[in-house]
Amino acid sequence: MANTYTQLLLQFVFAVQDRKSLIKEPIRERVEKYMCGCINKLKYKPLAIYCMPDHTHVLVGQNPAISLSDFVKELKTSTTLFIKKEKLLSYNFSWQEGYGAFSYSKSQLDSVVRYILSQSQHHTSKSFKEEYLEFLEKFDVSFDERYLFNWI
Repeated sequence: MANTYTQLLLQFVFAVQDRKSLIKEPIRERVEKYMCGCINKLKYKPLAIYCMPDHTHVLVGQNPAISLSDFVKELKTSTTLFIKKEKLLSYNFSWQEGYGAFSYSKSQLDSVVRYILSQSQHHTSKSFKEEYLEFLEKFDVSFDERYLFNWI
């Protein structure tokens, strides 16, 4: 019986509902560790995660047996339930609908990991909106601005 072999590297970017700055330092690492467990459970390979207060970057090796949309839906749902169950916030937490998914080659892996792990420094000079629009342009993704994240 033949097996399936892949090397699919994907970066996902998604935002907190209404772009509220809720994933602050006291809970950031705990949320990232939980997300890493979810990613492993879905048989994707976690490579880098960084939660900014209002958005998250996740780099994974994809499991081709689980669709991108199912993966993101499960990751966001599980993380939301974890934050609520553990009472990590006194606010009602949820992720905004939608996400960006961007693919990379193995030769880009180190630079993408460095980029994700340096998000806090990166966002001292660039807003999330600027960053996200740059991703869409760089990866030649057509979009309708009406259906992007709420930039409040």
